[in-house]
Amino acid sequence: MKKDNMHLSNSESKKIAMKVSKTTIIINLILFILKLFAGIFAKSGAMVSDAIHTASDVFSTFIVIIGVHISHKKPDSTHQYGHERLESVASIILSVILAVTGMFIGLNGIEKIFGGNYGELEIPGVLALVAAVLSIAVKEWMYWYTRSAAKKINSGSLMADAWHHRSDSLSSIGAFIGILGARVGFAILDPVASLVICIFIGKAAFDIFRESVDKLVDKSCDEEMLEKIKNVINAQEGVLQIDEIRTRLFGNKIYVDVEILADGSKSLNEAHEIAERVHDAIEREFAMVKHCMVHVNPK
Repeated sequence: MKKDNMHLSNSESKKIAMKVSKTTIIINLILFILKLFAGIFAKSGAMVSDAIHTASDVFSTFIVIIGVHISHKKPDSTHQYGHERLESVASIILSVILAVTGMFIGLNGIEKIFGGNYGELEIPGVLALVAAVLSIAVKEWMYWYTRSAAKKINSGSLMADAWHHRSDSLSSIGAFIGILGARVGFAILDPVASLVICIFIGKAAFDIFRESVDKLVDKSCDEEMLEKIKNVINAQEGVLQIDEIRTRLFGNKIYVDVEILADGSKSLNEAHEIAERVHDAIEREFAMVKHCMVHVNPK
């Protein structure tokens, strides 16, 4: 039977993340070499900028690998609640790398745009167009491939890497438009494309940073997940109602604190059994729940 992201073990999740990351590194290295060659040989600043963006993908993926590896370490005496939040730290580092990459690409484009010597700008060759089309196709496939794995194992850093692929795909579209425009007589469009690429990269960096910070400041899980958790709790024998429920994100995991109402005439052992049923059901049904704390209120 196929497992969903609620039933994958830590070792299975880590194995999936490592496989995707290794695939990403190999493909990005090949793309970087091809795009850099095409950009230099076809004299396209936009394609060289796109190649630099792809090179940053390789470095960021190494950060993802480190983050996933550390976050899956077992709790120890100095980190008794585990290391999951370190994956969010890796995602924040990745977002900073993206932002810096985008800034340098944008500055290079601005320098050429406001340089004023448009007539001296070289016209890109056809090879740059071919490289852009190839990059769009490959990076879009990598986005969906990585995104699917990230959703399957609920990995923030892997999802950040997926959006890195999407930003690269969008930047390649910008490069294609700029190169094509330059070839039909609008040389200024090549550096303009670099500026557009900068904007796309900046947006991706901001989104990754914001989501990672949410996981570091105990943000609650989304309403859909909360409703699923409530349904499981209410289905347990002896639970009369949920008095209060609170959740908080802890890296790619969730902590759940719930107060349930039970028959006040029950013995302490019986009340404890009800709490245990709720606790076990939540941690069994939702693998992303790291711990569920249950308090029983008497009716």
